[in-house]
Amino acid sequence: MIVDPKKTPTKDLHQFILAAVSPRPIAFVSTVDAEGRPNLAPYSFFNAFSSNPPILVFSSNRKVKDNTTKHTLANVEATKEVVINVVTHDIVRQMTLTSIEYPEGVSEFAKAGFTPVQSDLVKPFRVKESPINMECKVTRIIALGDEGGAGNLIFCEVVRMHIADEIMDGHRINPHKLDIMGRLGRTNYARMKGDAISSIFQSIVAQGVGFDGLPEEVRHSPILTGNEIAELAALTAMPKIDIYDAAMKDVRVVACAKMANPKAGVHYYAKELIGQKRVEYALAVLMVG
Repeated sequence: MIVDPKKTPTKDLHQFILAAVSPRPIAFVSTVDAEGRPNLAPYSFFNAFSSNPPILVFSSNRKVKDNTTKHTLANVEATKEVVINVVTHDIVRQMTLTSIEYPEGVSEFAKAGFTPVQSDLVKPFRVKESPINMECKVTRIIALGDEGGAGNLIFCEVVRMHIADEIMDGHRINPHKLDIMGRLGRTNYARMKGDAISSIFQSIVAQGVGFDGLPEEVRHSPILTGNEIAELAALTAMPKIDIYDAAMKDVRVVACAKMANPKAGVHYYAKELIGQKRVEYALAVLMVG
């Protein structure tokens, strides 16, 4: 399927982009209007872009259906302050209630059952039920267009963070305790906890041998996945002689030599070893096999 943005209806292009760029973090944005009335709304066109200065950016898009803008944008223009709260699994269904288009001046805190907490440095309220609140000063607003679907980038400098003690492990946030939610396309969300979280260490200093440093039979293995070959490519050197010697005497390798398809047997064995994090030995097995 080929999608030409200039020939695709905005409502369809919007959904293609949302499905392709996902999961996206959710900015649960609290603002107040010029009269101090609170507003609360979720935005998934959101991310962190700098830590010094600490800058978060979210986009309040013009509505596709009627080209109007949301109350959040008007409030930000009036006060230049926001609080960005994170959305966890415990509050995600409540959060969706705040996406309802209530009339101006109606408090989504009340409608969705959230507790407003006075912030330290800005006027908008923090969401008590959220384990992380970021008080921000708005430094600039950039309009990307004037038609339905056009974004308004809102640059937010974090002036204070509030992090619940119960999601901390020492001096770091534990993602399993945080249990944060991400946004996909349409009605779909992603829960970041348990098996959904993968830990992948890759040194940016130590230079791996790379795919091009591996033998062709390894690079084009019909058994190993790209991720498994990448584990081999991340090694900083080829296996040492003693590891080759051990692989040559390995009873599994010897048994593979007697199979109808010896190479397949060796590659399946290497796959097991990679799964056991015995990556250097797995490459030695492939080399001698």
